[in-house]
Amino acid sequence: MNIALYGKGSTRWAMTERGRAQLHASAESLTIGPSSMVWDGTSLTIQFDEMAVPFPRRIKGTLKLFPNAMTSDMHTLNPDGNHCWWPIAPVSRVEVQLDHPALSWSGNAYFDHNRGDTPIADGFRTWTWSRAPLGKGAVVLYDGLRKNGSPFLLGLRFDEKGGVTPIEPPPLSPLPRSKWLIPRSTRSEAGTAAKLLDTLEDTPFYARSVVAARVAGEDITAVHESMSVDRFDTTVVQMMLPFRMPRRG
Repeated sequence: MNIALYGKGSTRWAMTERGRAQLHASAESLTIGPSSMVWDGTSLTIQFDEMAVPFPRRIKGTLKLFPNAMTSDMHTLNPDGNHCWWPIAPVSRVEVQLDHPALSWSGNAYFDHNRGDTPIADGFRTWTWSRAPLGKGAVVLYDGLRKNGSPFLLGLRFDEKGGVTPIEPPPLSPLPRSKWLIPRSTRSEAGTAAKLLDTLEDTPFYARSVVAARVAGEDITAVHESMSVDRFDTTVVQMMLPFRMPRRG
């Protein structure tokens, strides 16, 4: 279970891979080692007790996610249909209570699901993704290059009741490259250039950022992802992964 905490003096990141014996799943719950998710029909409760890397610091607490509404549409990202994305609850509320570090907050939230039946490097070369709350609802932009060089592009607007409306994504707007030189761009309406506000993750193959842009007629602040699957698939990066993603049998 990946836990990422960003903030001055409190930034922590954990993603420990665990063996089959530490995995237990049912229709309502998922347990991975000391952490779990439980769905009770109205809310998702996530309890986690993980150790951050590379500096060992505990991340322990409870997160409750309350969907305003849920969607049922699964989106296939490639012609073979073996990579899918499902924005389960794009407009949600979250309550977080942490024991380590001692923090709590509540606010806007988002919940989705990705599934692949083949390795990610078999399907894609790059992608960018972003999600932002709107005055009423949320907007998601998703585009990239498949392995065969063909592009894919999605623009979806979600209302507070789970309704989904496809939108025409605005023009591309470039952003500064990451420190690892990962190309970054997003989309913003003509006449309004996107701005990079913060970089949350900066790795050899992936960058997570906070960006400002204008989409669907509104000024937005979005969580943004840039992924270079070609970089991820290199031998050097694969050898580095265990230092960021330790494995426990």
